[in-house]
Amino acid sequence: MLPQGLIVSCQALPDEPLHSSFIMSKMALAAKEGGAVGIRANTKEDILAIKNEVDLPIIGIVKRDYEGSNVFITATQKEVDELLESGCEVIAMDATLRKRPKEDLETLVKYVRERAPHIELMADIATLSEAKNAETLGFDYIGTTLHGYTEETQGQVLYANDFQFLDDVLTHVNQKVIAEGNVMTPEMLKIVTDKGVHASVVGGAITRPRDITRRFVNALNGE
Repeated sequence: MLPQGLIVSCQALPDEPLHSSFIMSKMALAAKEGGAVGIRANTKEDILAIKNEVDLPIIGIVKRDYEGSNVFITATQKEVDELLESGCEVIAMDATLRKRPKEDLETLVKYVRERAPHIELMADIATLSEAKNAETLGFDYIGTTLHGYTEETQGQVLYANDFQFLDDVLTHVNQKVIAEGNVMTPEMLKIVTDKGVHASVVGGAITRPRDITRRFVNALNGE
């Protein structure tokens, strides 16, 4: 089981300056030394490097684009297999109701349960109906990761309307809820924690210095 507290997302895509498994392993070490209780990481290679550096539990994902589908977070059995080989403790996958490139969500859940029953599953959802569906399918954790990033929820953010979406998820599902997405400050982290989430994932506000720098520069420019 994931510990309660702050989970730091250590990811850098190919177009980002810090794209490197070595750099992500050191980012994870810095997160651990800062008090993080877990790591979220992308790709088998990054996860293996991070595991050589820290002993924190890892939520593993593989981001890969597929033609004809907007689902790209652990979208198919191929990505699941890579994560099973990585040794991560939790596999997170897109659990939205959007068209998938290959296997349906129920099939992927059953695939993991049959081959690695010790591995926990996290559902990255965008809507309340997706949260309920993920709970029905037996996910161990429900994450608000994709709220605001799907066509149906575009422009919405986790903290809009006084965290109403998070409140709705906490009210309507019994599985452990993980707050993820636009938790940008320590104060926001405290708010979502006090609401009763099991843990929170923070990424860009900690581990993406290019984006952090842009926010400071935009503030100078009045944006």
